[in-house]
Amino acid sequence: MSSREKILSSVKANQPSLKPLPSLDLPADDHLNLIENFTFIATNIGSRVMEVSGFDEIKEAIAKLFLPGRIVSSFTELADIAETQLTDPDPHSLANVNLAVLGAELGVSENGALWLSENNMMQRVLPFICQHLALVVNKKSIVANMHEAYRVLGNNNPGFGAFIAGPSKTADIEQSLVLGAHGPRSMTVFLI
Repeated sequence: MSSREKILSSVKANQPSLKPLPSLDLPADDHLNLIENFTFIATNIGSRVMEVSGFDEIKEAIAKLFLPGRIVSSFTELADIAETQLTDPDPHSLANVNLAVLGAELGVSENGALWLSENNMMQRVLPFICQHLALVVNKKSIVANMHEAYRVLGNNNPGFGAFIAGPSKTADIEQSLVLGAHGPRSMTVFLI
């Protein structure tokens, strides 16, 4: 038996006994307006939140808010203003993306975060390499807290995904807040 096998055998033999998970049945706050609270939190962490009725309003907002440049989107509804198919599998080919418009599966009212699964990213690096990120989420998909978000996601998660809350930011350098230090400089949330 090799040293590796001895170590793994010893670890396996000394596992702690399994304990049941704690109950996470949290009381619902019936007075909480999920959309209003989500908007308040998301705005305070640096996002721009806009309620829209459809993709025509999203197109108008994009024309007003973002400089001309390369736009990539997972929505075919935006095909007239954005690339909706990525033909080059090399992530470096996305380095010049000005705006990525992607679909979020759900939003979390307590922290302004949005769940973006790999299915909606087009390329794993896209929401992190673009200059500006816009996420579209259905108002009905806003949940109260992270406990509820994980309950909704359950075991149906396809694999890679991320909760994204606001634009990239850091305050490490001389305690000055810097946006876009290691990711998008801005984040816009379209509540549809």
